[in-house]
Amino acid sequence: MTLLQNPRQLFVKALLASGFALVLLAIMTVMADRVSAHGYVESPASRAILCKDGVNTDCGSIIYEPQSLEAPKGFPAAGPADGKIASAGGAFPKLDEQSSTRWSKVALSGGQQTFTWKFTANHATTSFRYFITKANWNPNTPLTRAQFESTPFCTVNYGGAQPPMSYSHTCNVPTDRSGYHVILAVWDIDNTVNAFYNAIDVQLSGTSNGDQTPPTVPGNLNVTNVTATSAAVSWSASTDNVGVAGYRIFNGATQIGSTTGALSYNLSSLSANTTYNITVRAYDAAGNVSGASSIVSFTTSNISGPDTIAPTAPGGLHVMGSATQNSVPLMWSASTDNVGVTGYQIFRGTTLVTTVSGSSLEYLVTGLSANTTYTFTVRAIDAAGNVSAASNAITVTTPSAPTTYPAWSSTQVYFGGNKVTYNGVNYEAKWWTLGNIPGTPAGDVWKVIP
Repeated sequence: MTLLQNPRQLFVKALLASGFALVLLAIMTVMADRVSAHGYVESPASRAILCKDGVNTDCGSIIYEPQSLEAPKGFPAAGPADGKIASAGGAFPKLDEQSSTRWSKVALSGGQQTFTWKFTANHATTSFRYFITKANWNPNTPLTRAQFESTPFCTVNYGGAQPPMSYSHTCNVPTDRSGYHVILAVWDIDNTVNAFYNAIDVQLSGTSNGDQTPPTVPGNLNVTNVTATSAAVSWSASTDNVGVAGYRIFNGATQIGSTTGALSYNLSSLSANTTYNITVRAYDAAGNVSGASSIVSFTTSNISGPDTIAPTAPGGLHVMGSATQNSVPLMWSASTDNVGVTGYQIFRGTTLVTTVSGSSLEYLVTGLSANTTYTFTVRAIDAAGNVSAASNAITVTTPSAPTTYPAWSSTQVYFGGNKVTYNGVNYEAKWWTLGNIPGTPAGDVWKVIP
């Protein structure tokens, strides 16, 4: 038997279906926007990266993108709202669940500690700042700015430059408190209104003066699999009176990598036909650092023959900030190449807009028209002229230009429905008028056009 549905039932079903489609579209839009993901604190491990690594559980979608904790900058005066600080504004609400037992904690001592950021897009940077919860904070209530010290215990100014894809620096963690605390790491982007926020759950043991014994020197340093741009480094474990927290890898006096316990490290983005002098040092939770291992030197291979290998496609192309009526700010993640990326080509549709240097990961496209849809892609190039595949394409519609009408005149007779512009505001006459100034008590004949 066939069941007949009345028109009202059909209408309701259609409405529900269209509503679901709109919700799905909104979700897809949000997820696409999250591709503009950029960096996280790798060590001491942040709440988000411990979620990705499976140490923290029941974390929600942050496990797929721990680098996405982006919100307006200006903390503590501005930034994410109270109760949404750990999630950088609420996009990942699971991170805002707060209790003394909810999150795994990193053992840390007061005193000098190394903080390492891992970037997927290394934006021009103003500074890195670190805040810590007050001595009497309540770990069983949602995180609020009132629970943090108002002044960062460490600020590393970066002057608008771009850090490397992995960047480490030292800070003196306060020695006047112990037990469970939260460190809020803030990465302030230089040329946008946004920053990145990472909550780090730590178990503090107070002053580091109690442990002043450094680990033993790492041994048996070895380098293998040397190519023109990479090499593998390995060593044997150090020992410590309390415990080894990790290892730092140096080229000469410059730190070029670190691990949190692993006894090997893959060096990448090296220069061809270049000599490197590698050493490794161990460190413990109190910040004590061992002596340097023996030096192992190696020279990357020289690339023979013509370079026919194109760079990889740029990733994560997105609008960084907001489009205006005639401009769109673009940003993308770096490409890699067997020799080196020398530039990036920015395309509007199939038209080459410009080429920027290989160290630039952003560009402001100008000269656009209002209320117009544009599609952009980026390609990487190397010195041999090899061109990568296109990045992901993004489509942007510039905002509409504001509507303007003839300027109001004190000698013009206006009738109901006539429209004018006065002092940058648009008005419509309600009835006949002459000489009544819009926007004044005497000009109540005029109504503002939204």
